[in-house]
Amino acid sequence: MLSDIPASIDDRVLVDFRTADDAGVYRWESGPALVQTVDFFTPIVDDPYVYGQIAAANALSDVYAMGGVPLTALAIAAFPKEGVEPETIRRIFRGGFDKLREAGVSLLGGHTVQDQEIKFGYAVTGSIDPSRVLTNAGTRAGDVLFLTKPLGTGIVGTAIKFDRAETALADAAVQSMRTLNRAAADALRALRVDAVHACTDVTGFGLIGHATEMARASGVTIAIDVARVPVFDGVLAIAAINRSGGMATNEEHFGAGVRLGGAVPADRLAALYDPQTSGGLLVAAAADAAPQVEAALRGAGVPAARIGRAEPLDRGLHIALRA
Repeated sequence: MLSDIPASIDDRVLVDFRTADDAGVYRWESGPALVQTVDFFTPIVDDPYVYGQIAAANALSDVYAMGGVPLTALAIAAFPKEGVEPETIRRIFRGGFDKLREAGVSLLGGHTVQDQEIKFGYAVTGSIDPSRVLTNAGTRAGDVLFLTKPLGTGIVGTAIKFDRAETALADAAVQSMRTLNRAAADALRALRVDAVHACTDVTGFGLIGHATEMARASGVTIAIDVARVPVFDGVLAIAAINRSGGMATNEEHFGAGVRLGGAVPADRLAALYDPQTSGGLLVAAAADAAPQVEAALRGAGVPAARIGRAEPLDRGLHIALRA
């Protein structure tokens, strides 16, 4: 639908929409480059304060995934004219503000419109070393893949809507969504310049979708060891009855480029397609640096899991799932 929009001819644009990356990068005449992103969505939890926190963490994640440091934010909000208490709106904004403050990000202002459905998020601006931009397109055959958060927030979110989520499972998913990817990004930034070749965060397209974008942009096939992919305890048991519309869309859109190697359980396959909110980072590390990458992440308190590797392109195949 938007394929006729021409790409920028400004050579100061280092990253734009063409590689389906998490944010855009613009190089100044000197010093760090500018990294920018925007993200907002409808409520996924009942608590307005927590919703605001998750929305902020989710928006900031795009800058972290590119290797940048978020600096400022502008709020983007939509609320119905009637039916929402002022205190609810105040708590949404307060939750977001407190999460921005935790990240060291300054809120500059924002824009609010009337809409029948609540929506909230941020446009975020940060700085980034132009020589250390992490994009989808840098993955190389042989790279080791790490994932820094468990999967299943979409399944849990659907279960919460229908009161089908156990308290412990819901709490674990919500805590994960509220957790910034800052510690992971800081740990990766402290490594040698060529230790990490590519990075993206796992959000609405699910692990398979975002890994597909990485594979397409890099010209590789990404092999995922399904049993090694972390999921929230209890999420597989409820996956079959808590399929979101986004999961079905992801399967339809990305499934043609996926090959199943062996009998992949249906519940685990669902988790791989499950659209995530404020998910973890998918990191492609150089093979010789993988131990250092894993140690750095774990040393920063990030539960990084090795989930596979990048392989030479296999006849246009994007994702190879191994049971």
